[in-house]
Amino acid sequence: MQAAVHSSTLKPSPLDSFPRRKCSPFLVSAPKSRPRVSFVSASAASTVSAPKREKDPKKRVVITGMGLVSVFGNDVDTYYDKLLSGESGVTLIDRFDASKFPTRFGGQIRGFASQGYIDGKNDRRLDDCLRYCIVAGKKALEDADLGGDKRSKIDKERAGVLVGTGMGGLTVFSDGVQALIEKGHRKITPFFIPYAITNMGSALLAIDIGFMGPNYSISTACATSNYCFYAAANHIRRGEADMMLAGGTEAAIIPIGLGGFVACRALSQRNDDPKTASRPWDKDRDGFVMGEGAGILVMESLEHAMKRGAPIIAEYLGGAVNCDAYHMTDPRADGLGVSSCILSSLEDAGVSPEEVNYINAHATSTLAGDIAEINAIKKVFKNTSEIKINATKSMIGHCLGAAGGLEAIATVKAIETGWLHPSINQFNPEPSVDFDTVANVKQQHEVNVAISNSFGFGGHNSVVAFSAFKP
Repeated sequence: MQAAVHSSTLKPSPLDSFPRRKCSPFLVSAPKSRPRVSFVSASAASTVSAPKREKDPKKRVVITGMGLVSVFGNDVDTYYDKLLSGESGVTLIDRFDASKFPTRFGGQIRGFASQGYIDGKNDRRLDDCLRYCIVAGKKALEDADLGGDKRSKIDKERAGVLVGTGMGGLTVFSDGVQALIEKGHRKITPFFIPYAITNMGSALLAIDIGFMGPNYSISTACATSNYCFYAAANHIRRGEADMMLAGGTEAAIIPIGLGGFVACRALSQRNDDPKTASRPWDKDRDGFVMGEGAGILVMESLEHAMKRGAPIIAEYLGGAVNCDAYHMTDPRADGLGVSSCILSSLEDAGVSPEEVNYINAHATSTLAGDIAEINAIKKVFKNTSEIKINATKSMIGHCLGAAGGLEAIATVKAIETGWLHPSINQFNPEPSVDFDTVANVKQQHEVNVAISNSFGFGGHNSVVAFSAFKP
């Protein structure tokens, strides 16, 4: 979610040595055991050889299951079919009275069902952030042929959970504050702390399914999910786990969540036509659209997946994380953090820039952010003629900590199906975006190597790379 915002109301950190600037709209934006060969520089990226891809089946990481909760429902294939058809999931908010907000719409989930995944008593208590996590995680396991009793066949001490969130249990937190103010501390639910803290999604999911391996959460704003994929893969590569459930979850479309981003002046105000409000790379974009949900992958070592006869969907090649070290919300004008993160991810993946022919962009529909990401991409990829780039957020909005999870699933589905979903709402494209952005209509495209970008407030950058699995 690293994003330059519209407002000058955000106070700079006391440690910020940079002069105060008017903010501009949203970019929102583990050590490895094998030797690495560094690229010389972004400018020389096309002429420097990449290291070889991982060959050790204990260290190769494959994707064997995917699960989600989205504005298009809880089924991965339905979700991707909706994306391919160019359908917008953005509507007017009716979960609460948003009539007094300058932004009154979002990618609000409706009709969410958890039956069969969460028992009724707990379901009534849990924050939606936790409910989405548990349902998406269990669906990912089902997709990986690990539903129900089948989990007894794996070593649960070597299976972990790493699901992050940007905001945590925001509804539980908001309700607790309101109870304190209106009724006093005795009326605060005993679940206030456990269901508000950001680690509890991973914890409750692990408790439910019995996974005893590495378990924690990462919270790096809208870069969260990719950070989790990267860390989870490194646990596997270091031999600390055979399998990891990894991704992100978020449920922030409540009054304080909407109001907070309104205060940042980061959101689109296209209330008269919400379905066209999220328009990455369009000259008339006016801010991002809030979304929510969860996206979780089952990541396994190739050796473990093959031993249990798992359905291998794709391969995780590598990733990288870094920091702009620049500003709380603004992207670096020179794009150095993003371009160097992309290069590092390609090193880790063992691929050259020329092998990448699809990018699922962070592309939030903000003025500065969209162009900053494009400029950084151009520093790495000198020949853009073979690269397709699209924006999942144009249809589901910006799902904050869950964004990278939902976009990773879209990326893997593109690899699996050979179809790229469109970037909708491309009415008046920015001329500097001289990529094929899959504008408005899906395209058939055989993906060689794909990268998925996510960036967050605080300058957090994260990039992960996937490809089809080849034995």
